[in-house]
Amino acid sequence: MPVNVTLDVMLARRRMRAKDLAARVGISETQMSLLRTGKVKGMRFDTLSKICFLLECQPGDIMEYLPDEGDLAVKGE
Repeated sequence: MPVNVTLDVMLARRRMRAKDLAARVGISETQMSLLRTGKVKGMRFDTLSKICFLLECQPGDIMEYLPDEGDLAVKGE
């Protein structure tokens, strides 16, 4: 997957535990764990907004794009 989640880095910078962030955002610890490990295919914008607000960061601070030629491939070919 070409989008790498770097949420752990920002949590460490802000000295916040994932458990506490999950509670404040209103998602389960399991969902937060899945987000942190990049095992989700998407995230609601309202969840992303809350995370960015609480961590005082931009979406690009918790995600990075890794270029992949496969991104241009048409599915089914």
